[in-house]
Formats: sequence, C-alpha cells, structure tokens
Amino acid sequence: MSDRSFRAVVHALRLHCGRKVIEDGLLETVKRARAKRAFVVCSRSVNQKTDTVRRIAATLGDLYAGVFDGIEKDSTFRSVCAAKDAAVAAGADLLIAVGGGSVMVANRVVAIYMAEAGDPFQIMTQYPEGKPAYSPRLLAPKLPIVNIPTTPTSAMHRSGAGLKNPDLDHRMEYFDPKTRPQAIFLDEEALMSTPDSLMRSTATTVFAANVVAMAQTDVNPLAEAGRNHAFRLAYRAYPRLADEMGNPALRIDLAIAALLQDRAEDDGMRRYRGGAFAGNYSISTALHVRYPHVGQGESTSVLHATKLRLSEEIDAQAARQVAQAMEVWRDGMDTRQAALAVADRLEAVYSHVGAPTRLRQLEVPRADLQAIADETVKNFNFNPGMRSVQEQIAESVRLLEAAY
Repeated sequence: MSDRSFRAVVHALRLHCGRKVIEDGLLETVKRARAKRAFVVCSRSVNQKTDTVRRIAATLGDLYAGVFDGIEKDSTFRSVCAAKDAAVAAGADLLIAVGGGSVMVANRVVAIYMAEAGDPFQIMTQYPEGKPAYSPRLLAPKLPIVNIPTTPTSAMHRSGAGLKNPDLDHRMEYFDPKTRPQAIFLDEEALMSTPDSLMRSTATTVFAANVVAMAQTDVNPLAEAGRNHAFRLAYRAYPRLADEMGNPALRIDLAIAALLQDRAEDDGMRRYRGGAFAGNYSISTALHVRYPHVGQGESTSVLHATKLRLSEEIDAQAARQVAQAMEVWRDGMDTRQAALAVADRLEAVYSHVGAPTRLRQLEVPRADLQAIADETVKNFNFNPGMRSVQEQIAESVRLLEAAY
C-alpha cells in the first residue's frame, strides 16, 4: 500500500488575473484590508516608463498615499532603507509592490523594517563561524501586502527575502511568513509593459525552476497536481517567446506557472536546490548579485545543462520523469542517456529563446571564477550546514570552469 500521509499549508490569497484587473479589483482589496494609506513600492523604470502607478493612483483616489520608485536591481539594502523611510513618512498602512522579483523581495523587507525594532544586521540570517546558518524569528505584525508583478516571478508569493549590500560578503537574508501578500494582481497591461529582454530573463528562471521540480520523485498527490500543471504551462509558453514576445497569454501562463510552483511547495513539495537537474542556485545567485549586467535567468541558463552533464549520481526515476516531460525519452534509455538527452534539449530550448548557455557569453572574466566560488558559501538556501566550505568551493570551481 502507498503511504499517502502528508502535510500542506494553505495561505489565504485573492488572485486577480486578466485585463484591467487593477481598475476592477484593487480598491476593493485595499478597503477589505481596512487600509487608508496604500503606498506603492517600485523601480524608477516602472514609475517613469509605464502608466501602472498612475492607474493605481487613479483607482484608489484618496486611499493612495504615494510612491517610492527607487528600488534597485537585486533589492539593495540602501534602496530598501530609503523605501522604508518614505513609507513611514507617508503614514503607510498597506504596501503595494509593483515590479519584478527585486521589488517583491524589497517590499517584504520594507514591511519587516517598519515593524521590527531590532537592528537590521541582527535580525537577518546569521552565519556563525563553524556552525549552521540560522534565521531569527520575526514576531511583530506586518502591514498587509499586495503584489502586482510585471514579470513572471516566483517571488510574488513567497516569504523569504535577500538584499544586496556591497559592504558585506553575503546577502542580507530574512524570512517571515507574515510578509506573504493578501492579494496578487496579474494585470495584462502591467505584464506587457516589461521589456522583452527582462521578460526573457525572468521567464528563463521560471522555466528552469519547473524543470527542476519535475525531477522530484517523492511528491504527494496534491503537490504533484500543481507541479505538473506548472511545468506544462511553462514548457508550453517559454519556447514560444522567441516568436511571440508580444502575446500577453504567454506572459500570464508563465506567471501562473510561477505561482503554481510556489503553491506546490506549500502543498508539501520540497524547494529543490540540489540534485543533478537543479543547476547550482548558489553560483547563479553569486553571478547575478556580483555583476549588474547579469540577470537571474541568464545566471541560471549558463549552468543548467553543464551541471547535469557533470553529475555523477543521477536518480533513474528522476531522469525518466524529466526526459518524459521534455519529450526526449526513448524506450531502452539508461539513466545517463536520459540525462544527456535532457541536457541537449535544455541547451536547444535556451538557445532558441535567446538565453545564453555558456558562462563566457555573459562576459564574466575567467580570472573571477575563484572569487565567484568563494561567494557561494554564504547562501542560506543552498548551504544549510550540510557540506564543508572547502567541498562547496571546490565543486563550484569545477562547475564554473566546465560551464565557461
């Protein structure tokens, strides 16, 4: 008999998806939260190059409290501190994040900084010498959050956050379930306002994450349903971006795929950071944080196939599942053949869409590879004290060299 025992967490969320959903549902959402001072957090490009913030202001009327439009790439510490000060000055009692993953992450930390009395450097994830990393519990109530993503990003419904701080040798990381949004608006016009290059990058991240999810072999039936459909949506939409970047349905499908993947994790699917099919999360993070011109999607695609080809231990069932999902499975394949077929297919799909597949395409100096590897040991999600620093750095250098 199969063991069907599992645990799932259902988070309250209202999803609005389609044309003009900002006008149709945002005012009701703010009133439901009993907010009187709704404050927008976004990037300068969103505020100056699109009309999304103006649409929000017109919809909310007297409930609109203003905007901070200085959030920087990778959610910098200085821009989050400035956003927090602006929100406090505006008397904000609800925060609306408009933008991509960096803005969603930054807005969560704005809510944390507004509520928590502790020093930002003390309440972030700690890395004690010789001990596992740990995240302090953040107990203060947080302002309600509404997310209006302009890209398909898994950050829209999560509760972890990492800030870039050039004064530190690692990101400032926080975790607080109370920073999950009360509502998400997948507004067609907002999604279409994103430049093609940024859309390609974020869509690459979503596609890669869903490939990784398909490698899991111990998924409960509830999580399996969300995972499988998330992959179908991403696999169907992502390759079509090469020829149909102006098709809003593709952007919406990719955004829903990102949301479904998050929900599958809430339903009991592990957030898969390791394994042969997973690329290397810590190296990808180090790349896009270290180099301003590198997006998260590009930092993922340049490693994905190479990591798979280098992997010595590959689960046979996982290889078959991913090969079948990506339509490269053939009867009689062994595990290595299936894995290599997936790697070839990944490179073909990435290249078709215009995503890089070699590290040298990112114009990263080869002399920097050791420094990049050294930065991977300060990433809570990838290295929770399960391997030595020396082992992780050596493995990272090997992968970086092979991917170059």
